[in-house]
Amino acid sequence: MACHQRSASLPSIPHSTESKVEVELQGLQTRISMPSATIDTMCGGLSRLGDIYSSIEEIMSLPSNQIGLSLPLQRKMVEEELDRSLVLVDLCNAMQESLAELKMSIQDLRLALKRGDGVAVQLKIESFKFQKKRVVCEAAQLQALERSVADLENGVESLFRRLIPSRVSLLNILSS
Repeated sequence: MACHQRSASLPSIPHSTESKVEVELQGLQTRISMPSATIDTMCGGLSRLGDIYSSIEEIMSLPSNQIGLSLPLQRKMVEEELDRSLVLVDLCNAMQESLAELKMSIQDLRLALKRGDGVAVQLKIESFKFQKKRVVCEAAQLQALERSVADLENGVESLFRRLIPSRVSLLNILSS
């Protein structure tokens, strides 16, 4: 009686999700590196980065990859990725704190505008500026800034929520 065994090696053709991640990373790098990147570009980039992490988590959950990543030779790579993801989590936290401070400053400006306190408005605006330029700030500009900050907050929060399951998957692979 003949007995046939199959190899549990990784497929030679990349998984469709792996190809998708490569394409997304290239597109993200192109958009973010443009000198004319706007807040909308950054928000879209944060969203795409979150999608990339979801795809990576999907790739890590493949049984063949779980086995491969738990091998001693790959353990160091997984540990390094855990360290990098922790840096990203810390950056997300720092961005969230900075955006919260910015929102408070915008609220202070809005209140100063309502009170008609031009000196307070100008002082707040000056605290925002790398250069000392005279800026006229109107309520409409503040509303647009608030929306942009809210969009950035949502993007950072989304990325943060997607990073955590990715870290959990990596930790589970290391502990198995």
